[in-house]
Amino acid sequence: MADRSIADVAKAECVFVVAGYGPLEHHAPTVAAWLRKLDLFGATIGAVDTGCFVLAESGLLHREPVTLHWEAIPAFVESYPGLTVTQELFEIGDRRITCAGGTASLDMMLHLIGRKHGSGLAVQVSEQFVQGQIRDRSDHQRMEIAARYGVHNKKLVQVLSIMESHLSELLSTDALAVRVGVTRRQLERLFREHLHDSPSNFYLRLRLDRARQLLQQTDMSIMEVSIACGFESASHFSRTYRARFDVSPSRDREVLHAAPVAGVAPAAAIQASVRHE
Repeated sequence: MADRSIADVAKAECVFVVAGYGPLEHHAPTVAAWLRKLDLFGATIGAVDTGCFVLAESGLLHREPVTLHWEAIPAFVESYPGLTVTQELFEIGDRRITCAGGTASLDMMLHLIGRKHGSGLAVQVSEQFVQGQIRDRSDHQRMEIAARYGVHNKKLVQVLSIMESHLSELLSTDALAVRVGVTRRQLERLFREHLHDSPSNFYLRLRLDRARQLLQQTDMSIMEVSIACGFESASHFSRTYRARFDVSPSRDREVLHAAPVAGVAPAAAIQASVRHE
């Protein structure tokens, strides 16, 4: 936990903004001004997990690519379309460091230790943390599609990847089949055999799950969320959403924002970790 006010820190070599759910709920002009002041004094500014939202809102992200937790990436991209976002475990620039959070924070720390003090010390620290492997920044944040869905058919994995990357611009089942070189009937058979679902229904569930993420993590309107998830109208989106989750989008947003997540600190815990040398 933070043990001092940001007002007590006038200069620092490195500052990491650590945030979880609802990163902007307690963001204030005083926080932005403090971070910008430290930046002017030459501090390296970093963000862990959704701390990128705070840096972006403070006007501290520009040309450098940034990364954050995979679940928050869609909301971040919708909120800050001009910024370059990757799915790396961490991104280290000249004076900006961003990290996906979770165990990726340890990988980032080990990388920084190795870069400054040599790989030998990084390995020793890794072993102290019972970390069997030091992952590279380019390792995947999420399990590969085959592992996530428990499927190994190459064509099916390709289609699932295409679906996940086209949630706002919908592709028909026929178009999906053409993209991977199978007939519509073959594609439908693959979905039945391996996922016990139809391509269209599976695709719909992916879009609705994305919509729920956006409702939880952004202030986008219901209409904006519906467009971002490929629905023709807000009314159609609301009906489909209610059928899937048994609650309307607006009501679900109220419940999601009101309910604390087990094991996660409240949104007020936007903390600054400051290092002096």
